[in-house]
Amino acid sequence: MPKPRSGFLGASRSIKGRLDHGPPIAVIDIGSNSVRLVVYEGLTRAPTPIFNEKVLAGLGRQVQSTGLLAEDAIETALAALRRFRRLCEMLEVGEILAIATAACRDARNGRAFIAEAERVCGVPISVLSGAREARLTALGVISGIHKPDGIVGDLGGGSLELIDVQGNRVRHGLTLPLGGLALQDIAGKSLKKAERFVEDKLSGLDMLAKGAERTFYAVGGTWRALARLHMWQTGYPFHVMHHYTIPSREALEFSRLVHRVDTDTLSDIEVVSAARRPLLAYAALVMENLVRTIRPKEVVISVLGVREGLLYSLLDARERARDPLIRAASDLNLLRSRSPRHGEELVGWTDRFMISSGIEELAEERRLRHAACLLADISWRAHPDYRGEQSMNIIANGAFISIDHPGRAYLALSVYFRHAGPREEDLSPRLRELASPRMLDRARVLGAAMRVAYVLTAGQAGVLPRTPLEVKRGKLVLTLRGKFRDLAGERLANRVRALGRLIGREAVIDT
Repeated sequence: MPKPRSGFLGASRSIKGRLDHGPPIAVIDIGSNSVRLVVYEGLTRAPTPIFNEKVLAGLGRQVQSTGLLAEDAIETALAALRRFRRLCEMLEVGEILAIATAACRDARNGRAFIAEAERVCGVPISVLSGAREARLTALGVISGIHKPDGIVGDLGGGSLELIDVQGNRVRHGLTLPLGGLALQDIAGKSLKKAERFVEDKLSGLDMLAKGAERTFYAVGGTWRALARLHMWQTGYPFHVMHHYTIPSREALEFSRLVHRVDTDTLSDIEVVSAARRPLLAYAALVMENLVRTIRPKEVVISVLGVREGLLYSLLDARERARDPLIRAASDLNLLRSRSPRHGEELVGWTDRFMISSGIEELAEERRLRHAACLLADISWRAHPDYRGEQSMNIIANGAFISIDHPGRAYLALSVYFRHAGPREEDLSPRLRELASPRMLDRARVLGAAMRVAYVLTAGQAGVLPRTPLEVKRGKLVLTLRGKFRDLAGERLANRVRALGRLIGREAVIDT
């Protein structure tokens, strides 16, 4: 697949508080409903947005009935693009990637609009075909979901892209005119007509049958709005949208409710922006029919889609192979820990402890433990009484990808226990509910091990590789040799014994 054309606005100078991933990179996404600018810190496996803004221009609202982009929508979009260009200059963006989707490729005046938009933006704009849009969306899901397996659906204003993904493999996708604005236009704002149209377009699609008992990955702003409404109505403890998971039956029933009642009468409807509400029923209608047809085991929301897929497509094979969760945790470790190398050493130190302990650890659990070690010291600047709570909030609500919500709970709890000890008085009951008893137990064990490490080392590198903690001959043993013997003390011994009690072992310090 050829890379999109791009523009260069000069190199960015180094800015404190940001990592040196090269100059910022921006994506301008001209969609059928919104025009959006996202500026990322750099081109990496775990790209961090430093600026994100959208304008709901509604370019695609009349394309199905008139074949044209509406003049007022064009004016709104061009005004947004002028602002975006200036913002990119202010942010010293090194490269702008500009793409356009369904409305611009379908409208008769789409080509003329793109020509003017290119003049305003100062960079070429790639009008994506339906097939390429589906592929980039799939790559976006692959970049942000750990080992995905299912059908990806990207609902925009003008179209719905569907594509099958499994791990890093992407199968052939398809595009249907089922975007919210397109449906509203085709059906003359009649939900009954829209329902018949959706049923007709989805019937007989062989690829949907292959999604049974797998996951349906939902991408797109209106589906995120639908999920946000579900999140608030159910009192969900996190307000993190990425990887929000709804069981299939629940997704079906909720979608049916939203599309069949007056949207403005729904409780908590205020969490959905007024501009999104007119399309909410259409998004729910499409979701209801997809879930009924595919019969997935669950619906998972992916915040990452075509823009992130575009960035992922530009990475080399080595960078693609990196784990984005570990990359993001490493970045935060570098930015906020007293000694980033200590966090890296903590990974190997706890590896040795876990292997010797005999505690069963699955590959995914090991991966999460490594991320927790890298995040263990990010709140050291806070008051000691609040380090646990601050760490818990940062991790639970952080912009991490390639992790589900139970995994977030494990990370947050592990680092909380590292600061606060085994007490749970300040923990949210719902946060504990998200972590299984097994994961809660492992969070306590890891937290206790990290409490040993930080008293032993004062958070500094160079000590852990020479002071192993392991189970030997049935006992938990912390070995201190040479100059490290002087580190022995009652506080350290108490923490070693506390960890020993958690794993059912007698604990000693061997000097």
